Amino acid sequence: MDHRPQAWGRPRDDVYGAYDGSYLNNSGPRTVTQSPVVTGTSVIAIKYKDGVVMAADNLASYGSLARFTDVKRLRTFLDTTVIGFGGDVSDMQFLDRHLKELATDESYEAEPTLDEDDEDSSSPKAGHLNAANLFKYLQKLMYQRRNSFDPLWNQILVAGLDSDSKPFLASVDLRGTSFTSPSLATGFGSALAQPIMRKYAATEEDAAKLTREQAVEVVKECMKVLFYRDARSLDRYSIAVVNKDGIELKEDEQLEKQSWAFAERIKGYGTQTV
Repeated sequence: MDHRPQAWGRPRDDVYGAYDGSYLNNSGPRTVTQSPVVTGTSVIAIKYKDGVVMAADNLASYGSLARFTDVKRLRTFLDTTVIGFGGDVSDMQFLDRHLKELATDESYEAEPTLDEDDEDSSSPKAGHLNAANLFKYLQKLMYQRRNSFDPLWNQILVAGLDSDSKPFLASVDLRGTSFTSPSLATGFGSALAQPIMRKYAATEEDAAKLTREQAVEVVKECMKVLFYRDARSLDRYSIAVVNKDGIELKEDEQLEKQSWAFAERIKGYGTQTV
């Protein structure tokens, strides 16, 4: 029996004629993703005095269809860094697998070693990747893929602490363009959430005055605004807080105290008389 994939469901040649297998020809030009198909929308993050708060909803849209409602787009790395992915979900999954392999390698290289003077004491090896190091790695990776004309269709936020144990937050996109800021957002969040976050953290000095509780409330308010205004968003989201004590990640949060009363004041909403 012929078990080759090209023979699956194949009609009989003596009845229907020879089967056209030209679609299996691999001699054509190599193609890559030209546009994302299943995508995630905004990722937002803001610094506070001791760390960074990041959030993203759990929706992955198939075009304009809200298809997958349980896609977690925040990832942790070595309990030191949070990575938020906007854009193509399949490229996010590729990067997630890649970062897991990197984390495994880094964990082996950074295993505690006995100090020569004290056999009971242990200290980590140098080279443990922090958020700033990981961001530089992702920046080079995204730029290399762009130069290969096979970009990863994502915009990524990286949050954690730098080598001086200060809050670190940066962004890199599919072209390798990168920058840092006290608050960052991808997708619609750059237009809808950034103005709100900049009211509280326009500069590094303003961010250094924010407490953890204030930063969390600002992020939750931004997630609510995005749900109101962004048709590709969801009212369930993930939120992470990263600081010197580690990472606190909650992946199934629900928006609270929603009110659609403002919609009545929007011109063009529903049936209105002018």
